[in-house]
Amino acid sequence: MNVTSHQGSSAVVNGIRVELIERGAGKPVLFLHPGIGISPSAPVLDALARGARLLAPTHPGFGTSELPRGMSTVDDLSYFYLDLLEQLDLRDVLAVGVGLGAWIAAEIAVKSTERLSHLVMANAIGIKVGDRETRDMVDIWALTPDEFNALAYFDPNRGRHDPKNLTDAEALAMARNREATARFCWSPYMHNPKLKARLHRIRLPTLFLWGTADRILSENYGRAYCAAISGARFETIDRAGHFPHIEQPEEFARRVLAFAAAGMQKAPPVRRASGD
Repeated sequence: MNVTSHQGSSAVVNGIRVELIERGAGKPVLFLHPGIGISPSAPVLDALARGARLLAPTHPGFGTSELPRGMSTVDDLSYFYLDLLEQLDLRDVLAVGVGLGAWIAAEIAVKSTERLSHLVMANAIGIKVGDRETRDMVDIWALTPDEFNALAYFDPNRGRHDPKNLTDAEALAMARNREATARFCWSPYMHNPKLKARLHRIRLPTLFLWGTADRILSENYGRAYCAAISGARFETIDRAGHFPHIEQPEEFARRVLAFAAAGMQKAPPVRRASGD
């Protein structure tokens, strides 16, 4: 791995600069954001940082983070984060992912759990549950913003914003988030066809959290995902949809930190492996 630098507002991994929020003290928590970006997660990041050492990067291609030309799959993102964990010499890490972030977390864990202690997956995407003719997830690119908010949130107002009130930087970040989500998730749509068969390699205490009002993904999808990881636990969060960390940030953080504090033992680590 190339020599890299790390600063308070960014990290550079193998020449790729990404935004990085880092604060708090204690057990390291790596928070991996969903496709809508890191900014809406601010309240839950504050809550997590009160009880842990929080590290919340912005994925390559999202926000103002750089995107190298050859990075185009969630598999690529998982290797980026394995390098980040190694660069920062992080161990005993609780990885928390929401949506796309949960998919990335799963891809990390099937490759190596050496630096991880626990895994939390919230309203996760990334596997195929139905048959090849059935789409597991709503086609989000066919929806207007209001239609998306109605399906994604318990309270659709949580997702609404007036474009006239956005700064140029905020508008650009939102556009990059949408473009990057399409880049990493469009084909195959929102999943890796090989991931489900690899989930048995995750030998970590694993918690699935699911907002009960999610109409982007069904709860049955989440339960099937959970069942593919040995010993994983499934819990629901009421009055929340596809982004429970946004609609119920304090409850979300409480569940995450309580799970990490429960002291569940991990199995022998899955060491880093190359792809097929």
